[in-house]
Amino acid sequence: MLCQKCDAEIALDSEFLYNSEFSCPKCGYIIKSVSGESERSAFTILQNSELKAISRKQLQGVWAKMAFAFLIYSSIVSFAPPFFSEIGPFYNSAISSILTSLTLVLYGPFFLGFAGYFLKRIRNEEIFTKNIFDGFKKFFPGFLLGFFKILFIILWCILFIIPGIIKIMGYSMSFYIMYDNPGIKPLKALKKSQIMMNGYKWKLFTLYLSFFGWYILAFMPFILGPFLNLPFFADVLISTFVLIWLYPYIYLSEANFYENLKQNQETTDVTATPMNQ
Repeated sequence: MLCQKCDAEIALDSEFLYNSEFSCPKCGYIIKSVSGESERSAFTILQNSELKAISRKQLQGVWAKMAFAFLIYSSIVSFAPPFFSEIGPFYNSAISSILTSLTLVLYGPFFLGFAGYFLKRIRNEEIFTKNIFDGFKKFFPGFLLGFFKILFIILWCILFIIPGIIKIMGYSMSFYIMYDNPGIKPLKALKKSQIMMNGYKWKLFTLYLSFFGWYILAFMPFILGPFLNLPFFADVLISTFVLIWLYPYIYLSEANFYENLKQNQETTDVTATPMNQ
């Protein structure tokens, strides 16, 4: 955006987005707060590249901590199941079924906790690894939100893959919404997410797509493993190591997407002007 006094271009970073005021680096002009929010009547939704740049800045000093949080989550619900699946070294159908069911049960509470974890970071609040378990304080609402979200996405995917992808984008903000509105019902959170994402699904999809190269790198051990004679255990370890460092970057970018969109819509007091989708 341009400074209202000297017309210098101001980069929209996390300091501008989430602090109550921001000074022009050239002339020192202060963009003061309006009703407790930074003045954003003139600023539009940030580009994905800007959101990712903000996220990288916010990761400084805490990336390892956030990676460790994802390691804990992966160890509980993601790391163990593959070892007992049909392609794993310790195949056991009973254990595999139990672990898969456990993953579905814990998905909602964990991601409600992660939603708060990342929002705390972008709002300049102190974060602790234990914050990822905060969703268990609202276990039943978190579980129902995760259950209905997965159920509806599966039902839409049965119709065709594209409607399923559209619903994934539409429901993407639901855990952040529940965190910011603790008393909200799961179905209402999903509905509010769809309203919030009206006109912005394609933008979020392209944000996810921008990480595609990193996913290829993460799953490269499974592609090259057979040629290098790597054991399945080594493939999982290497991929998990890459992913636990990648996920903080992805979800922090998603949280910034939510915060930017939420503040824009709250400031204008109406749904922000949709982008083409």
